[in-house]
Amino acid sequence: MRKEKILTIDDDPDIRDVLSLTLSDHYEVVQAANGQEGLQLLLGKPPDLIICDYKMPVMDGRQFCQAVKKDILLQHIPIIMLTGKGEVEDKVGGINAGADDYIVKPFEPQELLARIKMILRRTERSLDANPLTHLPGNVSIMDELQRRIDSNQPFAVGYADLDKFKAYNDKYGFERGDEVIRQTARVLIKAVRDKGSIDAFLGHIGGDDFVFVCVDGEADGISQGVIDEFDKISPLFYSEEDRKNKFIVTKDRQGNEIKIGFLSISIGIVSNTVQKITHLAQIGEIGAELKKYAKSLEGSVYVRDKRKRQ
Repeated sequence: MRKEKILTIDDDPDIRDVLSLTLSDHYEVVQAANGQEGLQLLLGKPPDLIICDYKMPVMDGRQFCQAVKKDILLQHIPIIMLTGKGEVEDKVGGINAGADDYIVKPFEPQELLARIKMILRRTERSLDANPLTHLPGNVSIMDELQRRIDSNQPFAVGYADLDKFKAYNDKYGFERGDEVIRQTARVLIKAVRDKGSIDAFLGHIGGDDFVFVCVDGEADGISQGVIDEFDKISPLFYSEEDRKNKFIVTKDRQGNEIKIGFLSISIGIVSNTVQKITHLAQIGEIGAELKKYAKSLEGSVYVRDKRKRQ
């Protein structure tokens, strides 16, 4: 059974030792001495929960908490802030920065364990998210699409997925493949933030399939932004030798060696401006058609459905 992972951040080595002794029988524990070190550790495999001191050098708990909560791939991680006894400003500052709970030092180990258990259980129940990217999952995606249909306002839905991803996984392995998916998520997040309005939505269907929902007029800009950024970083996923060759060598189903070009991304845009959309299945059917067509084209592309339908 997998142990949940907890990141503890405190500049006091004695406190880190106490936290390690308290938690290590129940959880996998990783530690950092300040917020900056903590952020570096988050770039790897994110923890399930963070325990962070409020007062630290380099980057204090408030700054750390603000940085985590600004990152859509990390903001779901619950944070317990450690504060000094009677330091009300620290408690308020931590909560305002986005901390989910706080506990006063010196703390009772059993109380801390109980708080952790409660928060992890609450987070698991409330988090409808893809476990790899922590973007909203299928329940949230369906809810958002239904909300747009019910609004009777112009909207567009972009279905995006990667081309040649299976060949990449076969060559480089699933861990590298997972990192490609995480980086793709970041590309999509940036494009949606830069080109979309505050109401734009991004979800992760699963695997290398993503969906964004926005005002119809924003869809082309978001799609082009995704393509430009993805094509810029795609070569970095490969070894130096493969980058020089601009292809990888893999085998087809018959066992024959074949050359496969670099990863690209295909996007199909469904819009209710060219047809009336009344149900979720309609969006999915049109999106699947468009994405199939986009994937038949060379390189990273996006296509729109411009056919008038009754």
